[in-house]
Amino acid sequence: QVQLVESGGGLVQPGGSLRLSCAASGRLFTFNLLGWYRQAPGKERELVAIVTDGTTTTYADSVKGRFTISTDAGKNTVYLQMNSLKLEDTAVYYCRARRWGLEYWGQGTQVTVSS
Repeated sequence: QVQLVESGGGLVQPGGSLRLSCAASGRLFTFNLLGWYRQAPGKERELVAIVTDGTTTTYADSVKGRFTISTDAGKNTVYLQMNSLKLEDTAVYYCRARRWGLEYWGQGTQVTVSS
């Protein structure tokens, strides 16, 4: 059973930065998908940034140039660096991983952008 534990959320002003972390219980190279999704109140969960097959990164258009996804294999951790945060980035952010056809999600971490 894989566990994903997110951390790093919080309250930040517009224009600020946060870094989210997702610690996985398995070795990162065993996953063919790692990434971040978010869900704002009243909205569907949406892709933010993912890494597939360890090499290909995909970003939502709304976060391109502001967010960066990265991994640290030694720590089995996936990061999401979020810069130039906007009010509309407010959401619960979820870590997602896929391995051997099975999907795993973290419990979510709240990011609130407010002045």
